[in-house]
Order: sequence, then C-alpha cells, then structure tokens
Amino acid sequence: MAFVRNFFALIGLLFVIVVVVGVVRYESVLNRLSLFDENAAAVYSALGQRLLESGNAADATVWKIKVNEGLSADDVEEAMHSVANEHNIKNVGELPLYKQVEAMSGNPYRFVKIYMFCNALTAAKMLEYDDAFSAYLPCRVSLVEDKSGQLWLYSLNMDMMIYGGEPLPPELKNEALKVKKIIRDIMDRGAAGEF
Repeated sequence: MAFVRNFFALIGLLFVIVVVVGVVRYESVLNRLSLFDENAAAVYSALGQRLLESGNAADATVWKIKVNEGLSADDVEEAMHSVANEHNIKNVGELPLYKQVEAMSGNPYRFVKIYMFCNALTAAKMLEYDDAFSAYLPCRVSLVEDKSGQLWLYSLNMDMMIYGGEPLPPELKNEALKVKKIIRDIMDRGAAGEF
C-alpha cells in the first residue's frame, strides 16, 4: 500500500513540475513576443494563411504579380529599369537563368531572369544594424514565364524583415519601408508596362 501511495505521490510531483516548467516557458515566450513589433502577429498570421492555402513555404513568403497580357519580357524589363532609375535605386546585377539552363542542357528553356536592385547606403544601414540582413540584399525581382507562357514577377515579401521581430530603429524602419515601396512600384509598374 505504501508503494502505491508513493508511486502516486511521485506521479503528482512530476505533474506539478511539468506544469510549472510549462507555465514558466509559456510566460518566457509571451514576454519575448511582447517585445516584437506591433505588426508581427498580423505578418505571421498572413504568412500562416498563405502557407495553408498554398502548402508551399516559398510561395507563402513572396509577392507575386501577374504581368499584363500582351507584354513581352523586354517590355517588363524596360519598365522596371525605368522605374528603378526614377527612384534612384541601382540595378546592380542580372541573372538570365534561362540562358544558363539552355547552355548547360542544350535545350530551350522558358524565360526566367533575376534582377538585383540596391541602394548601397540603405544596405549599409541595414548591415550596421545586423549582418543577417545581408541575406536580403540586394532586393531581387524575378521575371518568370510559367509553364503556360504567362509572365509573373516575384520578390521576397519584406514584411517579415520589417515587422517580424523586435521593432527596427525608427530611421532604419523608415528606410526599409521606402525600399519596400520602391520594389512594389517596380513590380506593379513593370507588370503593367508603365514607365
């Protein structure tokens, strides 16, 4: 009988320990989350919704804009370059991926080209804040012909970078928001063929 009583006492003690540890960890997580940007919950909620809809983490973390019918890749490229120049953001590189695929495979491949835009001074400010931002630099916009021949523009959704953790310093946040606005303008006007 003493064995059974001690056994249940031990089970009770383990349960109390598990509950206490769980509460402490939960409070610790809540305290940490309370330090995040006020928009973080909305950003992660939207990300989760997109992930549930698509089932694809890459698709959930990008902006995707359909290019207007009748526009060629050259039309879109010309419009994007014009908009980038208007905003004084530099085109620091291009990767014509389709040409590399064709060269390596010997077969034609659908149009896929990656454009890299950067404002070096903004990039430097981001790096001074945290070197991890280097993974987001330069801002890439991809022009992709899908398997049916439709052109699309893709870019990394910057909202997680801007709002997803502790608030950025106000000056840096303003710079990041400006870059976001510029990239969205490049994409929107590029997809419409607008100069």
